[in-house]
Amino acid sequence: MSRIALPRKRPVLLLVTLFLVLGFLGTTIVSYQVSRKAIRDSILTQELPLTSDNVYSEILKDLVRPVFVASMMANDTFLRDWTLNGERDTTQLTRYLREVMGKYSAFTSFFISEKTRNYYHPSGVLKQVSELENRDAWYYRVRAMHEPYEINVDPDMANRDLLTIFINYKVQDFHGNFIGAAGVGLTVEAVRSAITHYQERFDRRISFVDMQGRILLAGDRTRQKETNIHFIEGLRDIAPNILSVKTGSYEYEQDGRTHLLNVRYIPELKWFLFVEKPEDGALAGIRRTLYVNIAVCLAVTMLVVFITGMSLSRYQRRVEEMATTDKLTGLLNRQTLDVLFQQAISLARRANEPLAVVLTDLDHFKAVNDHFGHLAGDAVLRCTAATLRKHLRASDTVCRWGGEEFLMILKNCDAEAGASLAEKLRAALIADPELAAQVPGGITASFGVSQYVEGESVESLVGRADRALYAAKLGGRNQVQTA
Repeated sequence: MSRIALPRKRPVLLLVTLFLVLGFLGTTIVSYQVSRKAIRDSILTQELPLTSDNVYSEILKDLVRPVFVASMMANDTFLRDWTLNGERDTTQLTRYLREVMGKYSAFTSFFISEKTRNYYHPSGVLKQVSELENRDAWYYRVRAMHEPYEINVDPDMANRDLLTIFINYKVQDFHGNFIGAAGVGLTVEAVRSAITHYQERFDRRISFVDMQGRILLAGDRTRQKETNIHFIEGLRDIAPNILSVKTGSYEYEQDGRTHLLNVRYIPELKWFLFVEKPEDGALAGIRRTLYVNIAVCLAVTMLVVFITGMSLSRYQRRVEEMATTDKLTGLLNRQTLDVLFQQAISLARRANEPLAVVLTDLDHFKAVNDHFGHLAGDAVLRCTAATLRKHLRASDTVCRWGGEEFLMILKNCDAEAGASLAEKLRAALIADPELAAQVPGGITASFGVSQYVEGESVESLVGRADRALYAAKLGGRNQVQTA
């Protein structure tokens, strides 16, 4: 039996999928962007500055303390009196320098006299400084500067030229006259170890930069490959602003990655403290959350689409049944047959095949309703429909035409074959045991058969079958008539 299909559900599912995907992805991405901005702002305005404060506190203990020690030496009454009294007993000064070095855990301590140019060390007099010696240029620079001290990185000739951070402090007499330079030193490796410890502890990249942008110390060895922030990708663009503003938060791009940076000026060292964190590492957590959310969204979308598809399929089947079938008999209804008629006629024309129509009506059906009730009448209609379906071909179409009338479209069938089939159906109805059980004596039916004529309308074709049926009724019922 042929069926008529309603519009497909695929466009609806595609639309539902599109709305769900766009909705879920839109919400997820917006949430990700909001969280990303909040985390970036938190890192730039809170986390990195707080780390800078913590590192600065550590530096006060590890790096700034030597500055205070050098200041103490420069203002020590013993050192000034010993110098002004003619530097007579060298052992007194060397013992003093050893005590400073031991008490304050300095790598080295020293004093250079302006009068004698002697370079005093805990082990004795190392040499006399000279303006002609390049390695002594620092002393004459300190003598000429206005600031009370400087921090300088130089080889220590008293310790196998080991690279050392020196705090060079001007020593003045009681009237403010320059009488020499004193100070202490720390090894670069010791300071770098401290910076590496800071990095591991705070999970940040830490480095120190001087007023000219030179990178003096960095816990990250790769950063040491560059000597100045003016030469580093990304940093070179903001270097002038960093060195002029001195303190603030920044971000820059390097090798396709965004770096978040906090800069703090340390006046005691006259250095800049750089605390950095790659954005990728900071956002790794919410990026994983983004991926999980997207996966959940896709899973939910697939589940919703699957459930929607099943619901639509059931709904579509129900709607198709309601729209195309007769509720009582389960046969196609008259509205559906109008469409199938046009399809069958078009097919017959293209294939040049005959097409027949059979119209049948149950005899004395009103008497069945009157004597046995409408429920029995409904049962008779259902049994009749089942018998007709059972004895028709798969290519044939049967519908409830109205009341107790049924119409059949027989493809590739002429009037003679149609009449033969109608006679078979008539006999099957008489012999049907279920109909006999519903109505004592059984049920009979009259049949009218017509064959499609080229150019004929559906109304004309059915009308001729109806007239043949009427002739069967007039002829005594329970018979087949051909138009």
